Amino acid sequence: MRTKYIFVSNWHDVCPSTPSNHAPVNKPELYEEVKLYRTAREREKYDNMADLYAVVNTLQSLEKAYIKDAIVAKEYTAACSKLLVQYKAAFRQVHSEFRSIEEFMKKYRLDCPAALERIKEDRPITIKDDKGNTSKCIADIVSLFITVMDKLRLEIKAMDEIHPDLKELNETMSRLSLLPADFEGREKVKTWLTTLSGMSASEELDEGQVRQMLFDLESAYNAFNRVLHDN
Repeated sequence: MRTKYIFVSNWHDVCPSTPSNHAPVNKPELYEEVKLYRTAREREKYDNMADLYAVVNTLQSLEKAYIKDAIVAKEYTAACSKLLVQYKAAFRQVHSEFRSIEEFMKKYRLDCPAALERIKEDRPITIKDDKGNTSKCIADIVSLFITVMDKLRLEIKAMDEIHPDLKELNETMSRLSLLPADFEGREKVKTWLTTLSGMSASEELDEGQVRQMLFDLESAYNAFNRVLHDN
């Protein structure tokens, strides 16, 4: 999507005088690269559209894999939840160009009906919709896990940058009734929430703490996905 190449399929359209049994003369200009953008802003626009295109295509492939029983429910649920979060972030980047995902898919002839269904329902097919409450909690928890872990990977480690999301993650997990009272993931989140609460707003986690927190959150996220699978 970033770069487009134009090739001549019929040599006689370009050079009718050339006999069909003769090889065409090599003309480099016929293979000239055509750039879709001229400025950094235009390049970013096409990059954003490419990201959205890739996410929708991946979601379609994931749905087909699950239908064919080529992926277990646990892995499907985790991957689908993450892709739905990524879809929302990607679509926000092109919202000024397209009013809906259907409009985007129509323009670029993106035939992904299964992905569109997931996007509309905003939840993996393995998760039952309890009047929107359960699925919304699950989607929020997935989003918050990913948000905090991404911040840490991007070396955003100040207390006032991490604490609000971690606090919301803890509160959202507390509202999700299907999580057991002794859920190990919630205990890990609470431990780090206590650590951050004891820090000043401008204070930062050190390298060792960032590494440990990432490890604990990834473990908690995997445990959360196991609970979803079991339910």
